[in-house]
Amino acid sequence: MSTLLYIQASPRDNRSKSTLVAEAMVNAYKQENPNDQVVTLNLFKMDLPEFNGPALETKYAILHGQNPTTPQKEAWKKVEWIIEQFKKADRYVLSTPMWNFGIPYRLKHYFDILIQPGYTFSFDSETGYKGLVTGKPIAVVYARGGSYAPGTATASYDMQKPYVELALQFIGFTSIHSIVVEPTLHGSSQEQTLVIEKAIKQAGRIASELARQPVIH
Repeated sequence: MSTLLYIQASPRDNRSKSTLVAEAMVNAYKQENPNDQVVTLNLFKMDLPEFNGPALETKYAILHGQNPTTPQKEAWKKVEWIIEQFKKADRYVLSTPMWNFGIPYRLKHYFDILIQPGYTFSFDSETGYKGLVTGKPIAVVYARGGSYAPGTATASYDMQKPYVELALQFIGFTSIHSIVVEPTLHGSSQEQTLVIEKAIKQAGRIASELARQPVIH
């Protein structure tokens, strides 16, 4: 039995277009792999540890090869637990809206917790950075109110998809499936419905690929 970690980065629940399409993908995945476990994380409902005081001091102690103090270790336990929860999954689905051309602050906070030296990446002076979360596929659903397609005048405004892909690639992901749901606020209601329907069909195809894609530990 494998584990699919489904990460929601919108506080709007089912009113969110990114959540709506991602839910369709997860449901299609469960039809293909009914025995797999699906763990759902809503980042706006999670208790994400702040990086201040002992937690921040622990991060720098690790960076400089020092031994954290007991208070620092206690503050770091929650960070390690979230990283371990992420790493032990076999497949992933992430859904995120675009906020001010980027990602919601809670998703950025989650990435700041995950991206830690020795846990999800390593560094060598000769070979540089190396991601440690490898051999696993992830599907990402991006929703935007406007259109930011490559080659258009607004393409440079998109700091959502490039950042997420960079963060995932940095920690080792090489198999990244993407669905871009846009525009969700422009056009007639019929046009917006067609955008969602197209995305849901694509979600079904990607769910099938995700379900069948082998995981290498």
